[in-house]
Amino acid sequence: MVRLLRQRGIRDERVLKALGTVPRELFVPEEMKTHSYGDHPLPIAAHQTISQPYIVSLMTEALELESEHKVLEIGTGSGYQTAILAEVDDSIKIYTVERIHSLFTTASTRLADLGYDKNKVLIEFLVGDGSLGWEENSPYDRIICTAGAKSIPLPLINQLKVGGLLIIPAHTPHSTGEDCQELLRICKTQPSSNGTTNFTTETICSVRFVPLVKDPAP
Repeated sequence: MVRLLRQRGIRDERVLKALGTVPRELFVPEEMKTHSYGDHPLPIAAHQTISQPYIVSLMTEALELESEHKVLEIGTGSGYQTAILAEVDDSIKIYTVERIHSLFTTASTRLADLGYDKNKVLIEFLVGDGSLGWEENSPYDRIICTAGAKSIPLPLINQLKVGGLLIIPAHTPHSTGEDCQELLRICKTQPSSNGTTNFTTETICSVRFVPLVKDPAP
């Protein structure tokens, strides 16, 4: 899998090492374990998915993580992306939000069993509406969203530090069709003299993610 990711253009050795270290088979349902290392998404509980390794590595590389960064993850899901972030740099702090309580419970338990929220890196969890971010712990150096937004959520931009990066799949004016999304890398820039929030947007590639849904689910 790592060889394939390298062939597809992933260059950050920390990311490649993380993908080679985290046991993906522990984050998928039992019946999917034989497909764990195929480069494609897999279904998990609650009609959600675990992203294909290439997209996980691409999004992680685009974050350009640095030591001591504070990272907000929107959509804990299985906890696989969370574990990858923790492996890339064990000095970062991860705040992760999941709207579906059953996924939150499973992911937090799994990550605790693997030692990711104790021995390796600080991870804090919240069940809530990811489109609102997690204001209490803002501002963040980096934000990664693992669900497709209809538009860029302004709370996430507001909770970024100036110079911070947001990686998010979203519908854009250039995308066509309900299922068409583009993976965006957004950099928050200095505000205007009148206080207006400014940011730049770069399109990485076309993607398809489960939708970013508002409000917590039972």
